[in-house]
Amino acid sequence: MIATTFTFLLVATSIAASPARRQAIDGLNARAIAAGKDYFGSATDNPELTDAAYDGIVIQSKLTPEKWDAIEPSRDTFSFSNGDAITDLAARNGQKVRCHTLVWYSQLPSWVKTGGYNNATLISIMENHITKEVTHYKGKCFHWDVVNEALNEDGTYRSNVFYDTIGPSYIPIAFKAAAAADPSAKLYYNDYNIENLGAKSTRAQNIVKLIKQYGAKIDGVGMQAHLIVGSTPSQSAQVANMNAFVNLGVEVAYTELDIRTNTPATASAVTQQAKDYAATVGACMEVAECVGITIWDYTDKYSWIPSVFPGQGAALPWDQNLKKKDEVYKAILSALGSSSGSPTTTSKASATPIATSAFAPPTSSSAMTNLVPKWNQCGGINYSGPTVCESGTTCTKFNDWYSQCL
Repeated sequence: MIATTFTFLLVATSIAASPARRQAIDGLNARAIAAGKDYFGSATDNPELTDAAYDGIVIQSKLTPEKWDAIEPSRDTFSFSNGDAITDLAARNGQKVRCHTLVWYSQLPSWVKTGGYNNATLISIMENHITKEVTHYKGKCFHWDVVNEALNEDGTYRSNVFYDTIGPSYIPIAFKAAAAADPSAKLYYNDYNIENLGAKSTRAQNIVKLIKQYGAKIDGVGMQAHLIVGSTPSQSAQVANMNAFVNLGVEVAYTELDIRTNTPATASAVTQQAKDYAATVGACMEVAECVGITIWDYTDKYSWIPSVFPGQGAALPWDQNLKKKDEVYKAILSALGSSSGSPTTTSKASATPIATSAFAPPTSSSAMTNLVPKWNQCGGINYSGPTVCESGTTCTKFNDWYSQCL
């Protein structure tokens, strides 16, 4: 949702720290690695690194607030200083870097959004931006979120300068450019509300097929997983959804996990939140091709949620005072498996082909469904999809930009 450029994942053994800090690291990242995953990480922003208490217990990862408008504020003029601060710190501490994001409809400089470029020129601009950025960080990013949030809630393509000028082919063109700039990096498509089977997840699967049919490389799909306490999809539903992507020959990851509730959080909400975290982490553990989990910061102190959803928050395993929420933490730890190093039972999806053409034009929302499924968006500024929720749910407004069927 709120996108930035880099996430780096801390290798647990690289930190000389207090016993409590090592315990936090070992309890999540090392437990995930022992179970066969690549990482359990957390996002952060550069300004937070001046908070000594915060930085003292950052779990596994960090992130910088650079976007296209900061990296390339004017055409072919690049600034990588904030990103370099992150990758340099990662190198000093033996950390992996998950980089996010190259092409996104938001936080673009005006020269891109309103330049009035034709198809060929905008393709050249996009390819140049990707090539320069990925080349600059070549060998430092083990994952790239190449394209972020290309879909509306009903699964149709989101109107933006890239889609409106280039068409859906902007997506595989971006992946091809990223692969050429750093062949060793794993390349991801990233989006929200694709954690459950439905119209949007289906269209995200079609994006995977589109990229492959174009002859470009795609390695994975990132499910942001900005979830709600008590409305999180069941573990089995999340497993089925992940396997639909895995069937297409890609890996998956939870890339921005948080589970929000009304604030102040009640004891019952925290108990349910623990169960919801366990369901999502447990789903990843069930699918061998789910390679890792990134929580969207580790502490409520720096969560994005209260500024976007007033009256909500308390979404993360550490509270505003950087205190670990024992019930939530223990639920995550348990879902990651035993500390013996034996992975939990995993199940690979069968490679059953899906016959839908990825090149078909986007289907209108009314043709796909007249009702919005539970947990999906049903309203907000610039939203153009259906507004009537399925039976048993109500279109609930959180802010001017977002209403959701609950």
